[in-house]
Order: sequence, then C-alpha cells, then structure tokens
Amino acid sequence: MVLRIAVALAAFIAVVLVFAATKPNTFRVQRSAVIDAPPEKIFALVNDFHNWDRWAPQDKEDSTMRRTYSGAQSGREAVSEWHSNGSAGRGRMSIIESVPPTRISVETDFTKPFVAHNLNEFVLEPAGFGTRVTWTMQGTNLYLVRIMGTFVNMDRMMGKHFETGLHSLKTVAETEKTP
Repeated sequence: MVLRIAVALAAFIAVVLVFAATKPNTFRVQRSAVIDAPPEKIFALVNDFHNWDRWAPQDKEDSTMRRTYSGAQSGREAVSEWHSNGSAGRGRMSIIESVPPTRISVETDFTKPFVAHNLNEFVLEPAGFGTRVTWTMQGTNLYLVRIMGTFVNMDRMMGKHFETGLHSLKTVAETEKTP
C-alpha cells in the first residue's frame, strides 16, 4: 500500500514538472485604469521613486520594506533599491525610459526571494477628461514560477497586485493637491 502511494505521488510530481516545462519561458501581465487627473500629475507620481510609497502596493503592504535612492532625483537613471524582511524581498529598480507625460519604463531586478529581471512599463493616454494608465510587466517565466502556475493563476495573482496599485495611484492622483 505504501509503495502504491509513493509511486502515485512520484507520478503526480513528474506530471507537474513536465507540465510546467511546457509553459512559456516569458510572461506578461497588464492592467489598466482610467484616472480623473491630468497625465502630468500621474506621470510625476510614477516617474519619481520617492512617491511610490504613496501608491505602490508593495510599499503599502510590507511594513518592513525600506528604500534607498541614488542616481537622478526622478526620470531616466533614477534608482531605488529596497530590502524587506517580509513579502517584498530585496531588489533594485531603475528608470530606463522617461517620456513626459506618456511613458515610463522601469527595469526591476529582484535578488530575494529569488533572482528575476523584469520590465515594468507605464503608458499614459488621454481618456475623455482623464488619463488611461496601463501598467505592464514582462520578463522571464522562471521554472519555479511555472511550477506554481500549475496550481495558481499567476496572471490573476499579479494582476490583483497591479489593480491594487492602480487603484491607489488613482486615489492619490484624484484626491491630493498638486505640490
């Protein structure tokens, strides 16, 4: 009986590992929201890492997260490194493209809880009297994440993170006065 359970368990693990190996090597998560604020105001909130603690989900959800800043104050070549004892882990972000007030590209390198290199893009477009903000993240789909993806919908999980961030960005942009 124990042998049958061990064989069944080994077969299940093998199926999961093979299935995970068939998943794409890259991923892309994208969410959008319309914010009732001018693009310049939203752009300033994203283009300056010093503002991220006001709206970014990882900054709000992990009280142990600490950021340091280097490079430019904002825009291209601005850098933020973070470390956390909680869910945010450790890593570095740098703005590699800044086109006021329409596009910001952020290179994100995680070192903990695992090594990953992703690109986050924020695109701001007119939408009626407001601005449509589209947040996209793409990168290598790590094998460990592909295994997790056999049990958890990663787009839904990461998408919820983006939706939370966009909602916070909307709240800040629509309610706070421009400095």
